[in-house]
Amino acid sequence: MIYFQPYENPSYFIVLFIALIPIIILILNGRRSRIYEAIISLFFLFLTFGGPSWHQGVALIIYTIYETVITFAYSSYRKKCNEGWIFYCAVILAILPLALVKISTATHNNVQTLIGFLGISYLTFRVVQTIMETRDGVIKDLDLMNFLQFLLFFPTISSGPIDRYRRFVKDYQNVPKRDEYLEMLQKGVHYIFLGFIYKFILAYIFGTLLLPGLKTAAMAARGNFLGISWPLVGVMYVYSADLFFDFAGYSLFAVGTSYFMGIKTPMNFNRPWQSPNIKEFWNRWHMSLSFWFRDYIYMRLLFMFMKKKTFKSRITAANVTYVLNMLIMGFWHGLTWYYITYGLFHGFAIVINDAWLRYKKKHREEIPQNRFTKYFAIFLTVNVVCFSFLIFSGFLNELWFS
Repeated sequence: MIYFQPYENPSYFIVLFIALIPIIILILNGRRSRIYEAIISLFFLFLTFGGPSWHQGVALIIYTIYETVITFAYSSYRKKCNEGWIFYCAVILAILPLALVKISTATHNNVQTLIGFLGISYLTFRVVQTIMETRDGVIKDLDLMNFLQFLLFFPTISSGPIDRYRRFVKDYQNVPKRDEYLEMLQKGVHYIFLGFIYKFILAYIFGTLLLPGLKTAAMAARGNFLGISWPLVGVMYVYSADLFFDFAGYSLFAVGTSYFMGIKTPMNFNRPWQSPNIKEFWNRWHMSLSFWFRDYIYMRLLFMFMKKKTFKSRITAANVTYVLNMLIMGFWHGLTWYYITYGLFHGFAIVINDAWLRYKKKHREEIPQNRFTKYFAIFLTVNVVCFSFLIFSGFLNELWFS
């Protein structure tokens, strides 16, 4: 039996396309076999979490049972009552396994080995948004099979994108029309081939061929002030390119596979390097994550601050919420100084960006708007983002403290 990580080698894609053939034939004929889709989901989960990763597979099974019990228990309760403290307890309990994994990783104990598995973050996001939308009354009835298929949808389990329960179920319960599905197949093929270029060519060039040499040169030159050197600048840009092409490649594989299955999983990237400011960047980079944080953390924190009148000014409330939102995102990546600094960096960058946009709106006649200012804004945004990714990479920690 062959075991492998999703989208890592040609063997995975060969098995994947063979498994997708019956789904393609059925949908082209106006049918969908949910039993077969459930079987291949379990099969690919077994390929990922079986064999040497069997302990992750056990953790996934226990996690799935645990989160399903919490979600359905809260759904049953919500039909009768709506006490806030019950809702908060449900959310905390849903987040608890992920929090323990993150803490154990930072403290180097064995909890990560016992309960951690590939994709636990993305599954937790799906559970939490389902509980929150149940609290809001948007999700009134949960179906067990729909929820499990949504939670364990194998194309997106390891690298996202983060889908929403209602959107997923709408696709899952319907069969796209033939013309619509043919267009989805065309897009799916395009996304997968583009993913190959991103992941196996460009990410390989930047991450495997260029980055190690630049890191070695930067380490050799660290006698300079704070280790600043031209090789370090190279690390900053090359790591940023590698991060984008690797992650965007994975996301394209996941979206393309989903389209083959008749599921329009949302895109994760939309030309982020063309963003004219940091706020626009987060509307284009890892969009499913940034929109999740926007909808389920930022908007709810801001609403709470406004309702309780915590701050006199709405602008102050928004600014504090921006920083808290991105700080939480930093903590989510890991309990290290560089992830937390990365989150704070982007939080304050958005605050500064918002202040500039307000100023520009008031002085639009005085501030020139032309092609040069447009491209300069993009250039500035790219460099701010790349610097933040240098922080995120953890290489500065290695450069300064090793």
